[in-house]
Amino acid sequence: MSLLLLGLVLFFAVHSIAIVNAPWRDRQAAALGEGPWKGLYALMALIGLGLIVWGYGLARHEPVVLYWPPVWLRHIALLLLVPVFPLLLAAYLPGRIQSVTRHPMLAATKLWAFAHLLANGMLADVLLFGAFLIWAVADRVSMKRRTTSSVLSAPPSRLNDAIAVVGGLTLYGAFVFWLHAWLIGVSPIGR
Repeated sequence: MSLLLLGLVLFFAVHSIAIVNAPWRDRQAAALGEGPWKGLYALMALIGLGLIVWGYGLARHEPVVLYWPPVWLRHIALLLLVPVFPLLLAAYLPGRIQSVTRHPMLAATKLWAFAHLLANGMLADVLLFGAFLIWAVADRVSMKRRTTSSVLSAPPSRLNDAIAVVGGLTLYGAFVFWLHAWLIGVSPIGR
């Protein structure tokens, strides 16, 4: 469990710099240069993510039950997860989805985390998905008081929403029927 916690702390410490102190982040990026700053940021985030994956895998071998969700909540979770991949793609494909949701990646993260909290009740699950949910809510709230940097994305197009929806639903189907079991070791549909 300690590796999972260390990974979460490292991953979210890096991802929360702009939430906590955007001017400090800007000064550091100016002092180091934008490229080296982003490289250091990416390295720390990857180390944190690696520790999260490793720690979560280890924690699953010695589960600590906090609650047993009823089976029907898994169906609700699967339904809540349908828009997650389209929202993730919409973050990089400017269109109506992006303008309506304003921050589609944060919306996707909140839905993903909440759905997983509904379907999973082990301590490691609550730590992992709860941390992502809390962070996504905090980041969204903080965006109301700070300027956000632009994200590298495709040029605006009327086709971007269709690409996000079709591509996202295809990814969702691949995850439900194959990738989740292959990458995570658990089939969300009980195969």
